[in-house]
Amino acid sequence: MSDRVIVVFGDVMLDEFVWGDVTRISPEAPVPVVDIRRESVHLGGAANVLANLRALGARASVVGVVGQDRAGERVRSELREAGAIEADENLIVDVSRPTTVKTRIIAHSQLVVRADRERRAPLDGPVEERAVAALRKLLRTAHALVVSDYDKGAVTPGVLAEILPAAEVARVPVLIDPKIRNFNSYRPATLVTPNHHEALRLTNSEDDTDEGVARAARAIRERLDCRSVLITRGERGMMLLEGDGEPVFVPTAAREVYDVTGAGDTVIATLAASLASGASLVEAAMLANHAAGIVVGKIGTATASAEELVASFGDARA
Repeated sequence: MSDRVIVVFGDVMLDEFVWGDVTRISPEAPVPVVDIRRESVHLGGAANVLANLRALGARASVVGVVGQDRAGERVRSELREAGAIEADENLIVDVSRPTTVKTRIIAHSQLVVRADRERRAPLDGPVEERAVAALRKLLRTAHALVVSDYDKGAVTPGVLAEILPAAEVARVPVLIDPKIRNFNSYRPATLVTPNHHEALRLTNSEDDTDEGVARAARAIRERLDCRSVLITRGERGMMLLEGDGEPVFVPTAAREVYDVTGAGDTVIATLAASLASGASLVEAAMLANHAAGIVVGKIGTATASAEELVASFGDARA
């Protein structure tokens, strides 16, 4: 994967973690009082997809939007440190919105509360045009494009209508981590990766059996006319529908689950880097499944390194 270039487009954000202990309940309300011990900050959303790509050894760039604020500067700094290609040029400042920040307060390895600072309105025309221009430039040397849609406004039908056909013309595989609001705009695409809740909602179904999820995948593929659909299913692993073939069920590789934060970012990053390196979709899904099993065994927004991924297959055989 080390010579592959992956372009990521989507909702860039900052994940803040406040770690502490709880020993009492507040006299003001029936809520825990957290004694803060430490704080940490990580790249989130589309920026975390980039962090995962870099951990796997791939070269990567991210096009996203931040506000003109301290959090935006922190995202820019973290992207530089992560080794993003042209981090300053591809991170667009929109003075009309704040940088998206998710703050999680964790005590004894358990999430107590999450507070979000964001503006979810779609990008306005001039900012959309800047995003399209940056993506067109990056597609010239890309081996894959990832769209990381967190429904925070950066991914718009206007940008998708410009970029997805351009990627197809350039023969760049397109992988999309979707949200329902933009669903009909994800075309053309190589692979769409909803979770099982999203897949069932999109198809007006409540059947979460293997057969029901397979029907949902076929309906999504027909609706978007995409090549393949991969549905993530939490502790039940993944289901891959490739073309008109039979579904492939990949059991979970996770041994212990501590925190699922960012696991979807790890999945799509590993899929993209694998496909860009010549893996089949089934091979890419197996690698992504193992990478997800690694990150859910960690607390907080995490990544899986190439070394950890290789070692996980040895652990599975043991």
